[in-house]
Amino acid sequence: MRANDLNYIKRLKSRKEDALEFVVDKYLPLVKGVIYKVLSSTYNETAIEECINDVFLSVWENISKFNGDDNDFKRWICAIAKYRAIDYYRKAMKNLDIAVEKVEEGKTSSVEEEVIIKEDKNELMELINTLEPMDRDIFIMKFFLGERNEDIARKYNVSKAAIDNRIYRGKKKSKRR
Repeated sequence: MRANDLNYIKRLKSRKEDALEFVVDKYLPLVKGVIYKVLSSTYNETAIEECINDVFLSVWENISKFNGDDNDFKRWICAIAKYRAIDYYRKAMKNLDIAVEKVEEGKTSSVEEEVIIKEDKNELMELINTLEPMDRDIFIMKFFLGERNEDIARKYNVSKAAIDNRIYRGKKKSKRR
């Protein structure tokens, strides 16, 4: 007997791998959409793929805790995807903070300078958060991750001039503040 819309939950609980394959086939677009919505700003395809895999692994490992029907399962898997993606997002932001701190490490020589750098960092993050999502991502990729404009343009499938213009406008907006 193969898994289908009527028996996949029961077969998952019985640890039948064909049921997991059925769930992956049925819910992959939904899970991917939920995760991409949360993690799209990180532009880390590897993290997105890892997160998707973690969601299905979590379903497999925790199916015994699930009680409900097909509609409940859909909500349950969406909730797992959402919270896994949030965990991955937090991890990415923490890594970004660590990268920024490493850049700052060799430059401090006094407590006063450290406080000033921390204030500047907070102001910069506030400024970046006022930008549109795409502009914010471009600024992070350019100034925090050190990516070249050509590489950023390739990721967004736009011209280098478009990226240059967005960076120029973002800098101009920051000067007005």
